[in-house]
Amino acid sequence: MADPYTSVSLSGFVATVELHRPPNNFVNVPMLAELAEALERLDAEPQCRAVVLCSEGKHFSAGADLGSRGPDGRETVERGRHLYKEAIRLWRTAKPIVAAVQGAAVGAGLGLAVMADFRIGCPEARFSANFTRLGFHPGFGLTTTLPRLIGPQHAALMIYTGRRIGGEEAKAMGLIDQLVPQEQAREAAAALATEIAQSAPLAIVATRETLRRGLAAAVQAATEREYQEQNWLRETQDFREGVRAMGERRLPEFKGA
Repeated sequence: MADPYTSVSLSGFVATVELHRPPNNFVNVPMLAELAEALERLDAEPQCRAVVLCSEGKHFSAGADLGSRGPDGRETVERGRHLYKEAIRLWRTAKPIVAAVQGAAVGAGLGLAVMADFRIGCPEARFSANFTRLGFHPGFGLTTTLPRLIGPQHAALMIYTGRRIGGEEAKAMGLIDQLVPQEQAREAAAALATEIAQSAPLAIVATRETLRRGLAAAVQAATEREYQEQNWLRETQDFREGVRAMGERRLPEFKGA
C-alpha cells in the first residue's frame, strides 16, 4: 500500500500537517483530498488552534502532477475539475494556517502556498505562476488569490512572465511574511503558529471568517472560469509545445496557434 500523502501531529495548540511526496511534492487529486480531510478534522479538534503546513523533501510543491499525462497533456486537464473541487475544500476550512516554504512553490504549488494565511520563506525559495510558459491559463484560483495577496500589478507580472521569484523579492512584494534561513523555515512557521494560538481561539476563528468572508466563493468562481479557459487552450499547438519544452528543459517556441 502506498504511503499516505500527509501526516498530522499536534504539539500544544499547534498542528503540523506535512506533505509526503518528496522531493517535489507534486499536487494531485488524492493529495488534495487527503489534505482537505486533515484540515477538516483539525477544524473539529478543540486542541488545535493553528496549523503549520510544510513538506518533506526539497520543495514545498513544484506544481501539478504531470507525470501520468500523455504528450498533449489531456489526462491532467481532464482531472483539473476534480483537482479544483478538492482545492475549494481547503479554502473553506476555519483555522489559521502558516506555510513553511523551503524550496519551490510553482503553479498549483504556488496556489497551495497562497491558500495559507501566512508564508514563511527563505532565500532559496522560488515562487512561479508558470502557466503561460506552458501555453496554458492560470489555475488553482490564482487569478483571484494572487492579486488579493500581492496586488494586481505584481500578480500580473508573475502570471504574464511566468518568471521565478526568489525569497528576497517575494518578501519585498508581500508574497511571504517572514524571510529566514532555509533550515529555520519550519521552526519559524511553528513559532508564528504558536503566537497565533496564544490568542482566544473562538475570537481567532470568528475574525478569520470575517477577514476571508466571500473568499472561498470567489475562489470557486475563479476556478470555474480558469477551467473553462484551460479546456480550450489544451487543444492548441502552443500548449503541446509548452509541455514538450518543459519536458525537454528548453525555451518554448510558441506560434500563437
